[in-house]
Amino acid sequence: MSISTSENTRPRGLRPGDTVAVVAPAGPVPAEQLRAGVAGLESWGLRVLLGEHVLDRHPRLDYLAGLDGDRAADLRWAWCHPEVSAVLCARGGYGTMRMLDELDRDALARAPRKLLVGSSDVTALHEAFSRELDVVTLFGPMVATSAFTEDATARERLRGILFEPQESLSLRGAGVEPLRGGRATGVLHGGNLSVLAGTLGSAAPPRRPNPGIALLEDVTEEPYQLDRYLTQLRRAGWFDHVAGVALGSWRACGSLERVRTTMADLLGDLGVPVAWELGFGHRDGQLSVPLGVTAELDADACELTLAGPALC
Repeated sequence: MSISTSENTRPRGLRPGDTVAVVAPAGPVPAEQLRAGVAGLESWGLRVLLGEHVLDRHPRLDYLAGLDGDRAADLRWAWCHPEVSAVLCARGGYGTMRMLDELDRDALARAPRKLLVGSSDVTALHEAFSRELDVVTLFGPMVATSAFTEDATARERLRGILFEPQESLSLRGAGVEPLRGGRATGVLHGGNLSVLAGTLGSAAPPRRPNPGIALLEDVTEEPYQLDRYLTQLRRAGWFDHVAGVALGSWRACGSLERVRTTMADLLGDLGVPVAWELGFGHRDGQLSVPLGVTAELDADACELTLAGPALC
């Protein structure tokens, strides 16, 4: 499928009584945290199905939640299941890109559109689903992580987007001063910076809508590493059609002053508005942000306003 420059298809939001599936496309899932996350979903009135391999461990590589083929099989099962309304990722870590070549793209394309929820390493799935399935996805907290089980603010923000579609939704971050002021309108895309850089050179490069609002965040990456990823994306032309940039959190990435200096040096000359710390990513009370929808970025106010409801 060719890269679309327009909005993707919006799946419907959730209602009490809906069935959702939880899968593990990346790192190993803590059983206790998964149980807590499932209980949270059930408290919303949802029926929860678990992927067969959600608690697997790779026999040799302890940073993976089972074999690549098994993780891909769980994702296909969840996406193609006729009763499932949304697929929720248990956690990130690493491993999503390893299983992309194992996915049955024809089967996924034939299935009814539904919602994918996840963040961090799941950025690779957001890119793949946008490009190949033309569907809106949600960059938000994952079920078997503290961002869902222990952070009531982040969990409630996710619930609000899932269950209460609004004609106009504004997402306001904690930034008090932009890297570059101004307003811009475009389709939201992006996610975790290091994952996006890691997809370069693959058969299916990151999606670049025109015009686009790029979302970028990361965790445990030093400023020089962030510099490397941004430089890779710049040299690959990833920012060519960007109308604005919304930066998220940079937890455990060293001094925030150094991170901000790095971002200003590599993004400041793009000639587009750049918002600092919009409130998504690896942080307390994180915002859930839909990808593949049109929004206006007000970098001065550190605010994203969706042109329509995030979901149907």
